[in-house]
Amino acid sequence: MSQVTIAESVSYNSLENHHVIQDTKTVKDRVRLAEAFAGKVRVLVTTARHWHPSVVLASAYLMIILLMVVTPQLFTKFDPVENDLLSVNQAPSVTHPAGTDYLGRDLFSRIVYGARYSVGIGLAVTVFALAFAIILGTLAGASRSSFVDNVVMRVIDILSSFPSILLALVIVGLTGSGIQNLILALGIGGIPGLTRLIRAETKKIILSDYVQQSKTFGLGRLTILVRHVLPNSLGVIPYMVTMSVGEAIIGVSGLSFLGVGPQPPTPEWGTIIADSRNYLGVAWWSGIIPGVVLVLTVISFTVIGQAWQKSFEGRK
Repeated sequence: MSQVTIAESVSYNSLENHHVIQDTKTVKDRVRLAEAFAGKVRVLVTTARHWHPSVVLASAYLMIILLMVVTPQLFTKFDPVENDLLSVNQAPSVTHPAGTDYLGRDLFSRIVYGARYSVGIGLAVTVFALAFAIILGTLAGASRSSFVDNVVMRVIDILSSFPSILLALVIVGLTGSGIQNLILALGIGGIPGLTRLIRAETKKIILSDYVQQSKTFGLGRLTILVRHVLPNSLGVIPYMVTMSVGEAIIGVSGLSFLGVGPQPPTPEWGTIIADSRNYLGVAWWSGIIPGVVLVLTVISFTVIGQAWQKSFEGRK
């Protein structure tokens, strides 16, 4: 009896030790993943302390723009779509800092509320393109089969053969205008560039020494992919996304200017500029001021993206 009891006790202890070991490995994997991500963040924060004044100005400007996206009512008391025919085409003043348009609408309020559409749609386009790019880029870069890599990249080559704006116009022409279709059209156009970048980064990491050593330790391919490849290959995302948002905002405003984006009286920046075309001779501010805001926003995203790219690549 005592021998059976001892055997059962040993078996139970062995099983318990096995679970403890498995839990310990899981915790270590999570800690390692968190440390890798935290390391990337620390690099960005450390580099931020030595940023050029232009990067600081761009960051401050984008903080204001993003605040407009979240809480536009903090910046203006005017309704962006309310007409005031007694205040048509008024020059910038204390009451109307950016003047009024051809319907007497406060231009500053339209720019502020327009940030929610232009920047918001630009962010949605980037997230849409990035989600597919991560899947396709990782699949092509980590696949053992050259067939899978070739199929993915041929699809990417086909999408790349069309200018992004032209491809977006074709898709919008087939699906119709509207914000959702605009996100779909511009998102598909943004997939090729992001996919190529993630694929190249994935291949570089797979061929690195520490990944090759992980294989000699008997780690499975999926484990290596999740533990080593993905955390490091996704380090390119911060600067990649930042510059992609600027490109997406240009696409959104461009298509809106052509009349296939948000429709009037929606205060989207491209729509505001399009509405001002016939009045630039008598109200130059109605087109110039929103145009300057658009250009500064895109430049700010680009400046910050380039700074992050330099920090990721270890350049000064």
